[in-house]
Amino acid sequence: GEPLAFYDAVVGGRSVGTPGTVKLMYDTHQKYGKQPWESLLEPAITLAKEGFSVSPRLAGAIADDKERLSRYTDTQQYFFTPQGAPLPAGYLLKNPEYAETLSLLAAKGADAFYTGSLAESIAKKVQTAKDNPGVLSKEDLTSYNIIERAPVCAPYLSYEVCGMGPPSSGALTVGQILSITTSFDLKQWGPNHPNSWQVIGDATQLAFADRGLYMADSDFVTMPVGLLDTNYLAERARLITPGTPLSKAEPGQPTWKDKAVALAQDQAIELLSTSHFVIIDNKGNVVSMTTTIENGFGSRLMTNGFLLNNELTDFSFVPKADGKLVANRVEPNKRPRSSMSPTIVMKQGQPVLAIGSPGGSRIISYVSNALIRHLLWDEPLQDSLNSPHLINRFGTYDIEEGPSADQLATSLQEMGYKVNRRALNSGLHAIKITPDQLIGAADPRREGVVMGR
Repeated sequence: GEPLAFYDAVVGGRSVGTPGTVKLMYDTHQKYGKQPWESLLEPAITLAKEGFSVSPRLAGAIADDKERLSRYTDTQQYFFTPQGAPLPAGYLLKNPEYAETLSLLAAKGADAFYTGSLAESIAKKVQTAKDNPGVLSKEDLTSYNIIERAPVCAPYLSYEVCGMGPPSSGALTVGQILSITTSFDLKQWGPNHPNSWQVIGDATQLAFADRGLYMADSDFVTMPVGLLDTNYLAERARLITPGTPLSKAEPGQPTWKDKAVALAQDQAIELLSTSHFVIIDNKGNVVSMTTTIENGFGSRLMTNGFLLNNELTDFSFVPKADGKLVANRVEPNKRPRSSMSPTIVMKQGQPVLAIGSPGGSRIISYVSNALIRHLLWDEPLQDSLNSPHLINRFGTYDIEEGPSADQLATSLQEMGYKVNRRALNSGLHAIKITPDQLIGAADPRREGVVMGR
């Protein structure tokens, strides 16, 4: 009857949902792919066999999580040296079990993952996890299917900013933030004026208030149709007074197709994980992809050389509050709400920018702020990724440590905000498409790089 503490829910089998990425990649290849499927897995198979050098950031993450990673034999053997120490930076980490798994997928496709011995081993690992067993079954894997959903697009300046629809909250919330800010003169204020960040921060708070109340898997939850309506968002913008912080961000009352539903605020916890990349090929195909197993090391369960996710902790930790149901509550076959925001910006029907980031629920601000910097303030693409992060989701302003944001932090604090200076470990990747060239940018905060040929 009481919600678990976050890591009590994460570690073990209870948090593991049906993995979807393998089927997504395979089904997408079947529809659009040109290269032989098995050839696409060869580089990863080689890397798993020959190993890779543990990066300083990975080594630090292992050391920080050593207690949880040492609870289970598979993860303890993989992430620690034979002497029992967390893997150091520079250690050559090989994964022959994963190479075998990938070789099986290369030969037999996604069915090899969702049926047979591989599916049995996943289900067994979940159901027999000590202390915290789960209920994921082989039948859950066998019956899993991919749902292709229409993109969500929001107007911004002369562009259409498009991304994932529910159960991702990314495109809706990014779209709300961008639209609300257009009611103010951010262009004149510029990136170094505290009023710009007061408006962006308050717009983010208002969007997150709507996100927490309304956004979830739309196959299970009736959602308002007017979350991106320009008149509705203009009303939301009127709650913001330049120079005066928003005292409290309440959800709005958007238009409903049917009768409005009384809902309670979500109580999900999203930490800083996820991976992202963007690719444009020589045919002009554009991919912006965010993928995740939720927490950095998932459930800390491993089988056949890979970690199992803890995606179920993206659901609310309580199903109802004050007699009202939470939209993002746990239900069978339901997808949990996410913050993934892979984005493709369109102009006159053509893609002009692909962007996205890892980073839990801060992904939404990483992406929307970078778009404002680049599209409105004309910052060069790489500069828009390098610039300091300023994020206000729930009332406290998270401002990236470092001298580049010192003056803004002081100004926002004097304006009345509670300010938290901290590391903000985004991993933005972006490619800009011009008539003459592609311009790539990678966030210096992580290991990403720009490559072209």
